Amino acid sequence: MKWNNKFNYPKFSRSKEDGLRKYLLGDEKLPSVTSILQATKSEEDKAALENWKQRVGYKEANKIKTEASSRGTSMHSYIEDFLRGRINETFFESNEQYKNMAKEIIDKGIKGKLEEIFGMETTLHYPEKYAGTADLIGIYQGKEAIIDFKQANKPKKVDYIQDYFLQLGAYTLAHNVVYKTNITSGVILLCTVDNLFQDFKIEEAELLMYQNLFLGRVKKFREMNNLS
Repeated sequence: MKWNNKFNYPKFSRSKEDGLRKYLLGDEKLPSVTSILQATKSEEDKAALENWKQRVGYKEANKIKTEASSRGTSMHSYIEDFLRGRINETFFESNEQYKNMAKEIIDKGIKGKLEEIFGMETTLHYPEKYAGTADLIGIYQGKEAIIDFKQANKPKKVDYIQDYFLQLGAYTLAHNVVYKTNITSGVILLCTVDNLFQDFKIEEAELLMYQNLFLGRVKKFREMNNLS
């Protein structure tokens, strides 16, 4: 794989206001993709989350969430360091969970499939609407694509990761609008704590559907917050 700096991705700063993460670009303050998705969850999804918290206990639920966040951050860092050439294969020889998970994604999801890298941990924005950070942008299996890395406690079914696909819809749409590209592929590379690798891909018409669904969530978010 090789680096291709064909796009000039701007740097954003971040802030948190009223519990919402926002990206700052010049005079623009744009809500994050994840904040929009969180704020516009269906009542069914909210109820399911609340039922889970009550079932496991709020303290345990918060612990699980914190551990997952920390694990995900470490896993992302290892993958990024590998792709930037900062570490080599020997780095993964120690038997640490995050490293094992990162190595699964590298070995099964990246090697032989990722051909070019345009950017990593790249902030993308749709002017006046939203912004978010994509894990990886490049050429994947012959197509320009946006790739996100995910970790999970157990294997995922497609029905349970709709927000992941909506994120890909948001990122690809923003990239296409700002950089006049035609990215038609979005990829999720996921590893569980038991080192089970899964990959999910949405392309063409299916990706377009998620782009439009996300725009619907943006519209709902703006209505909820009385934004013109």
